[in-house]
Amino acid sequence: MNESAIIEVPPGGAGQRLDAFLPGALGRSGVDVSRSAAQGWIRDGHVTVNGRLVKGRHALSEGDRIAVTVPDPEPDELVPEDIPLAILHEDEDVILIDKPAGLVVHPGSGNAGGTLVNALLHHCGGQLSRLADPDRPGIVHRLDKDTSGVMVAAKSDRAYTSLVAQFSGRETVKFYTAVVAGIPAEETGRIENRIGRHPVQRQRMSVVEDPAGKPAVTEYAVEGLSEPESWARLDCRIFTGRTHQIRVHCAQSLRCPILGDPIYGRSSRQKVKTGRLMLHARELGFHHPATGAQVRFISPEPAEFGAFPSRDSSS
Repeated sequence: MNESAIIEVPPGGAGQRLDAFLPGALGRSGVDVSRSAAQGWIRDGHVTVNGRLVKGRHALSEGDRIAVTVPDPEPDELVPEDIPLAILHEDEDVILIDKPAGLVVHPGSGNAGGTLVNALLHHCGGQLSRLADPDRPGIVHRLDKDTSGVMVAAKSDRAYTSLVAQFSGRETVKFYTAVVAGIPAEETGRIENRIGRHPVQRQRMSVVEDPAGKPAVTEYAVEGLSEPESWARLDCRIFTGRTHQIRVHCAQSLRCPILGDPIYGRSSRQKVKTGRLMLHARELGFHHPATGAQVRFISPEPAEFGAFPSRDSSS
């Protein structure tokens, strides 16, 4: 169970940044936390000042009341687990996985085990790059828990370095299939804006105004639809990798949330019910870290998408 702490800012704390003040104040209360960890707690909504969510740079005033909900500690040691994996490709540098919907990528608060990382440690015998965060060996990108599809993990350090550079440099090719509630006003389009954390609901992301957030670019094309049932099947290519990017762009920019989305959609208003988030990472392309050759991997479409055919397949 999470611990809670209430701290009242003394005269000496006035004017200090919240993220600078918090570690020392918590330390005096018996909670040992680094500044980087405190920044993560603030960012994830575990800290309020006078009942409000604020940023780490927030300047404190004497008498402010800081409420902290201490999150569960992350596991100290990752345990390999014999979890079945669908392997699309594997060599000494990389491993490509067909991730099922419902599988969390790496351990964290509330998910100490049963993740893709635990499965990879078992399958690869521990041969994963350790250049990433300690709880994310080999992980160079992520898919949401409820998103299925192709993922790559780095087994060697050269693969990790190369893949991180390719993802951050927008050199990878990423295609998704999404089924949305409603039909976009335009058959094709390019969505280009900025996405950042929602200012109040910290577990959500949102389209924000410059300079907040980071650039997010998605191209889409409607490849199938049903006007009576009010759904559309989209082919999406993303050029950036923001958290929940396609989900936010569909819900906020197109006004067509993805079917089965518990965060950005309203399932009670959707005519079609699904048992999962209808988002699938269909294709991933990159330069192989060892050879430099352009490689491409495709994840077979899950059976649930068969109920939402494209125009070509239904003709």
